[in-house]
Amino acid sequence: MKKPFYITTPIYYVNDAPHIGHTYTTVAADVLSRWARLRSIETFFLTGTDEHGGKILEAAKEKHKEPKDYCDEISGKYAQAWEQMDISYDRFIRTTDPHHQLAVEKFISNLHSNGDIYKSKYEGLYCLQCEKFLSPGDLQDNACPDHKTAPEKHCEENYFFKLSKYREQLVELISNKNHPKHFEILPEERRNEILGKLKLGLEDISISRENLPWAIPMPFDRSQTIYVWIDALINYVSAIGYGNGPENTDTEEFTRAWPVDIHLLAKDILWFHCVIWPAMLLANNLPLPKRVFAHGFFTINGQKMSKTIGNIIKPAELVEIFGVDASRFLLLNAFPFGADGDISIAAFKEKYNAHLANNIGNLVSRATNMATKYYNGTLAKPSCWEPSVFDELKPMFLKYENSMENLKLNEVLDSVIAVSSFANQYIDRQAPWNLAKTDTAKLQVVLYDSMMIVKYIAALLSPFMPSAAEKIWKTLDEKDTIASTIQKMPAFMPLTGSAITKPENLFPKMPIPTDEAGRHP
Repeated sequence: MKKPFYITTPIYYVNDAPHIGHTYTTVAADVLSRWARLRSIETFFLTGTDEHGGKILEAAKEKHKEPKDYCDEISGKYAQAWEQMDISYDRFIRTTDPHHQLAVEKFISNLHSNGDIYKSKYEGLYCLQCEKFLSPGDLQDNACPDHKTAPEKHCEENYFFKLSKYREQLVELISNKNHPKHFEILPEERRNEILGKLKLGLEDISISRENLPWAIPMPFDRSQTIYVWIDALINYVSAIGYGNGPENTDTEEFTRAWPVDIHLLAKDILWFHCVIWPAMLLANNLPLPKRVFAHGFFTINGQKMSKTIGNIIKPAELVEIFGVDASRFLLLNAFPFGADGDISIAAFKEKYNAHLANNIGNLVSRATNMATKYYNGTLAKPSCWEPSVFDELKPMFLKYENSMENLKLNEVLDSVIAVSSFANQYIDRQAPWNLAKTDTAKLQVVLYDSMMIVKYIAALLSPFMPSAAEKIWKTLDEKDTIASTIQKMPAFMPLTGSAITKPENLFPKMPIPTDEAGRHP
């Protein structure tokens, strides 16, 4: 059987509820999953929650809860948020799932059997918030650069993974794009960052802790527990059946789905996914991921997201202002996908009005209104149409597809905006309100062309704005499906519906408050 397209988000740590950073990654993965399904590609989209470690134990104690009860609560908030954001995942994994523990035990046992795990004493600086050891060079003002707290000195005997053994192999697989097993890291600057660090050398890493109460025990030494990050990375294989067949064998699902096609994540966890995880896979004689894509960070109004500042935006807050589909659109069109960028509610409102209310929503409204006004919604195919219209649209469709394949999601949406802008300009130039008085044959051509572009726009929006796309589609009474339209593009496709109806106002214009001087806040 053919391999499915397998895409993952990171599994999110349950030390707090989801915010728009998590939402950004997950919506992007959802768009790519929907795009694959629209092209009739079998797809497996994985997300979930990471639930072990000392930080979770401390968070549960602060809430006066048992760790599992605490994890159930926060993991439930992620599942609820993804349902609200219309995320079409195929599996939601939790690292407290029994099948995951089976897979972790098999994976670690194999590393041990292969001679890639040994015991040694470790002394270093440990950040509880990061759940990792830091070198003196990592610190800023003697504190963790991310959490601004001083790490604790930590000394204990742990198990180590021979990470250094795989340095040369990783450099070759990452740097040699012609290698049959090339491991692709995107964007290019992230690849260069990883290669630069690898060339400085690699040290073996501690992968266990002394009997942490809320962790998976080492299968060969129950006095030690597996470091949370090692446990978490294994979710990508446990979710598809690694070690979960009869007598701890791998399932057919795992054999068919692995390797993963895209790990989608934020750049702060690049090292774990581009060095530690692939080395673990090499040590286990498993294929490496085909591609890792690391996007950048958000700032809010120029400031880093922070509880102290109080500027963290939760997905529900975004939905309350803009609705689900518009929130998805605005997040992925905010700045180049892969780069760092700044967002604000005020900027989102301006983009909403410019791209959704005044452009796409306006096109759908005016085209359907004229079709119902002049033809009672029954718009017959004209004997001829404007070939130049579709000659101009074709490069926009090709750019859409090319940008999607290269994970330039903001540029994909720019292509949709360009198609809609072109259609609005076409209507303005042709002035159908005048043609209704002077040239009804030309009027039919102009409105038919306009409605076909509306059909295309619904299809193009579908991965990003599934509900809005479906609403537009229903106004056309189309017999074609959105999927068949996507698969035939950029070919010319006539309308197949019998009755065009006026849609609801898809994107009502949003008021933008100003101060006394008339400036936007």
